[in-house]
Amino acid sequence: MQHVVSAAFLLTVYSDYLHKSNQKLHCPNGSLDSQELLSFAKSQVDYILGSNPMNMSYLVGFGAKYPNRVHHRAASMVPYKENDAFIGCSQGYDLWFGRQRSNPNVLVGAIVGGPDLNDEFRDIRGNFMQTEACTYNTAPMVGVFAKLHRLEEGGDEGMLQLRADS
Repeated sequence: MQHVVSAAFLLTVYSDYLHKSNQKLHCPNGSLDSQELLSFAKSQVDYILGSNPMNMSYLVGFGAKYPNRVHHRAASMVPYKENDAFIGCSQGYDLWFGRQRSNPNVLVGAIVGGPDLNDEFRDIRGNFMQTEACTYNTAPMVGVFAKLHRLEEGGDEGMLQLRADS
């Protein structure tokens, strides 16, 4: 997902630039306006949130079906309130990380690595390429979600200005 979310973020920023400068993106096979870029970015968000062949949200905790075995130490161990025994690195790995059951803690809001090239997803904790939650997956989506929320609210004529000083 890292490339998808980063591209979606850049598309939202560039669509603002195109809108403000009253320009289009010129490609070898035609031109795209700011709304077409936003529509494509939104389609990628929809895919991440479950409009995909797996009908799975890759945003943990969102929707009816999302990854349950996220490759994340704290998510895969029981809370201290349930088990106050000492759990060091080796115990955490041996007792919790290798289990086949769903994570006892839902890592709400994290975006996992996502499906493979065939749109298949194996929800196995050790399958870190697909199940690891990374900030470089999740962070760009904050900007995209902010943009889409602003559009839904109708602010700034539907265009959100993203600046380094805000």
